[in-house]
Amino acid sequence: MAGRRVALKAIDWVAFAERVPPNQRGMFNALKTRSDGISAKLASLPEKPVAIDWSFYRSAVAKAGMVDEFEKKFKALQIPEPTDTQTSTINAQEAEANKSAQAYIEGSKARIAQYEEELAKFKNMIPFDQMTIEDLNSVFPETKLDKVKHPYWPHKPIAEL
Repeated sequence: MAGRRVALKAIDWVAFAERVPPNQRGMFNALKTRSDGISAKLASLPEKPVAIDWSFYRSAVAKAGMVDEFEKKFKALQIPEPTDTQTSTINAQEAEANKSAQAYIEGSKARIAQYEEELAKFKNMIPFDQMTIEDLNSVFPETKLDKVKHPYWPHKPIAEL
């Protein structure tokens, strides 16, 4: 039973190792070592526990009925397996994280396209040392001075200086 449970929850350590940053490699190695130790210990256990020899204990224990009482209690003992209550929550969090990651990726692609357009504009413009003021104002409209609104030098509001 233990071997089947372990087989169902095998960890892909190679894929896990690829995602570990270099500064956390020591913690990852410690986790893998500990996990391997627990897996080896679990694999060494038998599939079913060893049966108790009640007749040996009946002959060895002096008090009559005590072994029968223990045997009855032992057979009545039911140890419940823990139920998984967190997988659905974790799956929901993973789906939400995937959704937000996809939104971020789409936003990043849009920003990349915008930056590539700006880069193409910069690559195709006249070099700065050959530009006139009119060329500069046409390429960068924010540099144009508004002499009508602000007729005196520096042709900008004082707050913007």
